[in-house]
Amino acid sequence: MKVILLQDVKKMGKKGDVIEASDGYARNYLFPRKLAEEATANALHVVNAKKENERKKKLAELEAAQKLAAELKGKEVSIEAKAGESGRLFGAITNKDIAEVINSKFNLSIDKKKIVMDTIKVAGGYEIEVKLYPEVSTKMKVIIVPKQ
Repeated sequence: MKVILLQDVKKMGKKGDVIEASDGYARNYLFPRKLAEEATANALHVVNAKKENERKKKLAELEAAQKLAAELKGKEVSIEAKAGESGRLFGAITNKDIAEVINSKFNLSIDKKKIVMDTIKVAGGYEIEVKLYPEVSTKMKVIIVPKQ
């Protein structure tokens, strides 16, 4: 019997998958627990429409991330921070600080978790990576300017 899974089922499949299950397993286990429904023509049409919408949504997100990556590529931001005579900072510059500067300078809303870098403790120029989507990332330059 063909069934459409309504939830993830171990060793059977993920939500939305159309699988072949034995009649007894489907009637006695999957259907009573609302884990699956019978794969009728109407139900298959609904599942295919949902999958198509999800695919289009992910494609749009990917295109938006690629556009943003092209816009940010090679840009540089500078941050003023208090530092001692040797250039060592009082405190540190974290990905949160850099996210705030990027968001204010380029009028964006990039989450601090998307910025990949180590904490910066010495003034100078640094290369950071901004991961915008699982396969989309770009490099930016950060310049830490000491102020007395």
